[in-house]
Amino acid sequence: MTRMQAIVQSAFGGPEELVHAETDIPEPGPGEVLVRVGGAGVNPGDAVLRSGRVPGLVTLPWTPGNDVAGTVERVGVGVTRFVPGDDVYGMLPVSPRGAYAEYTAAPATALAPKPKNLDAAHAAAVPLVAITAWQALAVLARVQPGDRVLVHAAAGGVGHVAVQLAKEFGAYVIGTARTAKHDWLRGLGADELIDYTAGDFRTAVSPVDVVLDLVGGAYGGRSLDVLKSGGLLIGASIDPGTDEQEAAERDLRYVWVTAEPDGRSLEPITERIETGRLRVAVERTYPLSEAAAAHRAIEEKRTTGKLVLVP
Repeated sequence: MTRMQAIVQSAFGGPEELVHAETDIPEPGPGEVLVRVGGAGVNPGDAVLRSGRVPGLVTLPWTPGNDVAGTVERVGVGVTRFVPGDDVYGMLPVSPRGAYAEYTAAPATALAPKPKNLDAAHAAAVPLVAITAWQALAVLARVQPGDRVLVHAAAGGVGHVAVQLAKEFGAYVIGTARTAKHDWLRGLGADELIDYTAGDFRTAVSPVDVVLDLVGGAYGGRSLDVLKSGGLLIGASIDPGTDEQEAAERDLRYVWVTAEPDGRSLEPITERIETGRLRVAVERTYPLSEAAAAHRAIEEKRTTGKLVLVP
């Protein structure tokens, strides 16, 4: 078999630009593996790239999708870490050969052994959100016991992972989310929850040490208002709404976090998943042919956890 089903985008625009088509199965190059895709995570960043808001990152036509889980079919020259039959997961670099397909060729260094207790669909939901949350809280903020951490969009992909990690690190965890999601977030460890639709979160929260802003825009500047002196705002959206200079003028700190494709960075995540200390929720799976519907859902910004495409 040399052909496969894939999502191909030839022009920037709305979800309708995601076309279900038949294409060639890619060949793994040196240092790459061919993965039979069992699940492809759908992230807000996928929709941003599809829209053309950052056209310099994408060469059209392309197949979107960074998050992948599946089984190694073939290995390229120089690959020793994996062999055919290995179950893997990881975050792919942006390239014309993304995960919205039956097969994808991926750098072996971007992949890790799949958690033993997850199927491919659930494993595909993990990499980008978990790496982002880990980088933000463990590496950049170095959250310590007793820290007060505010997570915006706490019920979303990165947000619900961040709530669990911050709680594990000993923080007092505050989240913004609609009231309907509060009980679920309390079950993940949130200590305090704010319904952002009921008023300005600044009037409902006492000063905090760290804010993880997964919303951006006006939330960036407003988040500075709730930080203690010397506090840290971590931005993770394409429009952060503030910058290092504005924060420094107020004796505060600002950094922007981004996840990098690196299989080794998934090791602490895998260990937590396999020991039951971290859960990544999948709200819904879609067949590959319904990628456009998944993008419409992700752009509504009401998802609880993650959406996943299953070829």
